Amino acid sequence: MKLLYMFFFFAIGITIGSIFNKIGKHLPNNEKIFKKEKCPHCGYQFELYERIPLFSYFACSGRCSMCNNRLDSLEVFNEFFTGFLFVVAYYVFGLSYDLLIAFGIISLLMIVVVSDLTYYIISDEVLIFFNCYFILITLFKDGLEGMLLHVASGLFLFLIMYLIMIIGNLILKKESLGGGDIKMMFTFGLLLGPVVGLFSIFVSSVIALPVSLLIMYTKKESIIPFGPFLLISLTLLYFTRFDINIVLNLLKF
Repeated sequence: MKLLYMFFFFAIGITIGSIFNKIGKHLPNNEKIFKKEKCPHCGYQFELYERIPLFSYFACSGRCSMCNNRLDSLEVFNEFFTGFLFVVAYYVFGLSYDLLIAFGIISLLMIVVVSDLTYYIISDEVLIFFNCYFILITLFKDGLEGMLLHVASGLFLFLIMYLIMIIGNLILKKESLGGGDIKMMFTFGLLLGPVVGLFSIFVSSVIALPVSLLIMYTKKESIIPFGPFLLISLTLLYFTRFDINIVLNLLKF
């Protein structure tokens, strides 16, 4: 039965991952999310069978069937890892409220990966939707009082990061932190609490540093979006149930 659930969640994940690709690609440009996809090279409008999540990419060897140019692999990467992480989430949390929160984190991660890597944008609509979703699940999970405590933690972390941004802007005389990253801190405080939420910034920086250096060296990119790294750290800390006491013990040393 557990294996059947894993297969089910993987299938759901790769299907929804395709939708996340569309949201991340079209929402920042105020385009229709479910418009028909075209080849970016020749404008060929893909047939329905060519838009089947994951499988159609490999069936066409990752190329447009009309012009034979290579298609963007980011989309198939997102589809696969959405399915994979859905399975991991089920394995870790089982059928629970935590599983629903984990699905929301994965979904937010996959949308931001597309929008932030493509346009350096984290859409307000996406953050508002998922924060409302997390608050609702938290209400069912922890009751009204617990939910309000989570919201207070989110507001506290948001204000802390906003203050850091203001100080950074004054010191550097330019934008020190992205607005989307600051707004996302509410989500981190909401789900992780203020202390672990702050610790997640350190974790994301550790993850981002080698990747950013590699990208800057190989692709000569000077701007590296930080949003995906933040959400990777959120995913890791939430999935491993990282506890505040672990952070406090680390600080003692």
